[in-house]
Amino acid sequence: MGEFLDQVPEEIQSHIKEITRTSGLPEGDESVEKIAKGWLEKKQVFEEKIAELSMEEVESLEKDDERGALALTYSGSLVNIGPVVDGVRKAGYASIGLRSDVPDTAEREGSVLAKDVAVDDTIEFEVGPVKNTSPIFKIAVLTGDYSAEEQEEKISEATQIIQEEFVEVNKTIISD
Repeated sequence: MGEFLDQVPEEIQSHIKEITRTSGLPEGDESVEKIAKGWLEKKQVFEEKIAELSMEEVESLEKDDERGALALTYSGSLVNIGPVVDGVRKAGYASIGLRSDVPDTAEREGSVLAKDVAVDDTIEFEVGPVKNTSPIFKIAVLTGDYSAEEQEEKISEATQIIQEEFVEVNKTIISD
């Protein structure tokens, strides 16, 4: 294997290889290493941002939990799940940007989770920006007593910053 792929958690390594196949990059170990390096950088960006916002990593978020959350998928996509307001959520999805089989970004007001969100499982929406995601690597929720509006604002801000940094990571993957 390679320097970067070996640093990726074992359960995600096959996912990285599959992403590489659909990325448009040339086949081979060099491309797998580029995707693995990018995934590690995105993981770091995600972890730094949630620490900065004093978000707490959790193993799951119940479908009816009123809090919002950010999630990082096995493929390195970002999912934001807004807090429940009038029975629905605002949700967004930002893919790794190198795949041709999923949208780059999608957002949907009035989103509804189809089931609880859990690490190592997919996020499924009854109504949402996407029908489902790849398995979830990390979930983070805000700690503290925030109104739904404050949660929405913080999660949106974090999502925008993380997405911008993910785009920069993608640029380095493509240009290397």
